[in-house]
Amino acid sequence: MNDSPAMLRLLERFHLARIICLGDLMLDRYVYGTVERISAEAPIPIIRDERNESVLGGVGNVARNIAAAGGQAHLLALNGDDAAGAEVAAQLAAMAGAGAGISTDLVTRPGRPTTVKTRYIAAGQQLLRADRETTDAINTADGETLLSHLDAALTGAEVLVLSDYGKGVLSDDLLAAAIARARAANVTTVADPKRHDLSAYGGVDFLKPNRAELTAATGLPCDSDEQVTRAARAVMQQCDIGAILVSRSEQGMSLITKDGDPVHLPVRAPEVFDVSGAGDTVVAIFALALAAGSAPMLGAQLANLAGAIVVGKVGTAAVSQDELANGVLSADLTRSEDKVVSAAMAGADVERWRANGLRVGFTNGCFDLLHPGHISLLNEAKSLCDRLIVAINDDASVRRLGKGEGRPVQAEAARALVLASLATVDRVLIFAEDTPIPLLEQLRPDVLIKGGDYDIAGVVGGDIVQAYGGDVKLAGFLDGHSSTAVIARMDAGAGDKTDSGGGN
Repeated sequence: MNDSPAMLRLLERFHLARIICLGDLMLDRYVYGTVERISAEAPIPIIRDERNESVLGGVGNVARNIAAAGGQAHLLALNGDDAAGAEVAAQLAAMAGAGAGISTDLVTRPGRPTTVKTRYIAAGQQLLRADRETTDAINTADGETLLSHLDAALTGAEVLVLSDYGKGVLSDDLLAAAIARARAANVTTVADPKRHDLSAYGGVDFLKPNRAELTAATGLPCDSDEQVTRAARAVMQQCDIGAILVSRSEQGMSLITKDGDPVHLPVRAPEVFDVSGAGDTVVAIFALALAAGSAPMLGAQLANLAGAIVVGKVGTAAVSQDELANGVLSADLTRSEDKVVSAAMAGADVERWRANGLRVGFTNGCFDLLHPGHISLLNEAKSLCDRLIVAINDDASVRRLGKGEGRPVQAEAARALVLASLATVDRVLIFAEDTPIPLLEQLRPDVLIKGGDYDIAGVVGGDIVQAYGGDVKLAGFLDGHSSTAVIARMDAGAGDKTDSGGGN
């Protein structure tokens, strides 16, 4: 991605962005557990409830993503006066009190239930979703109160996000009034639609339907780039929409404007665990980019990246500014190079993998000149886990280890890239310390693997892994191969002669 420097500069301006979020507020609940048997009462799985979590959903999730990425979100919404509404209000108050970048104007409506979506998850898969909601349009008085809050908030805001989940807050009258007032205040509008009739969003600057919503609204096929462009342009012309950003699942994302050529961005999600709230993340980051002064194209690229990051998480998740920055830095690289990550990114990966019941392995070394001994070690290590992290010493720590004159032969970036190109390796880290102990303490892998030239007691960090219940394993030793020996033969011009050893 040639725009990486511009995107990094854009991220630095996110703290200046002020965005109003108006729409349907809800609570997303998650019940995590395990399934070990089928009910005798009916052919249904029995989930053993092990952990519960509640997070803001709907427009609340848009605001949460804006704040997590470093922006300032002002949330305008209707809230119920039930237990779920109290939980929503408490979460928002806690975030506001912690300086998380969210401020609120909530209108509480007695007797109106808070929308709650409860998802039951086992082994990273949703088994069932139960919804409690109302879709009745809000009354005139509540709508007028929200509009008065909107009038006050428009001063100083750059973008208004209209998050329509079809739960009644964005009635026809309120939606039209909000769009008109934003236009009069010269505030950019971004709408996330849930209606089949997209004319209700007439006058917005950007509309962000997904592929299915665009198909349903137009009756046109939206399978190819050309079909998506044709359908989007039809909506823009008929409904007075400035531009359309279409999220297309496995086909990526498309930005269609009135004057410019359509832009089709490829998907960037190597692992998809949960799409809950992904549309909220895309809208939030796109709005943030616009509010920070970005051109729509650059904002779409960043939103596409954010969507790829968030679908790799479990539950209604938010994307941090650090995750976006790391994603931008890796976006210039090939898919293999995407595996070379920071410790923070690896930590997020481990958390996601573990939530999906995957066993995480870890090995480390210099890996200077990759040879059959290394390949044997990595193959055996991968057989002991579902995801394998390889941590390599940086150039300075290799020299401190006393590997010899001129070591490492290959710089750390080259060593990391070679390892990342292997199918057995899922992530590569470069560490500057003399030992991997800080990484082991941070990542807490399920299994630590070292070469067979060690013994269990001599594995650095093995005691740490065993103390929290992890395993330490020794891979088989492939005699006759080591980087030191290879380099010595090269220096001596020994050709194909082999030498014993197992170091790396």
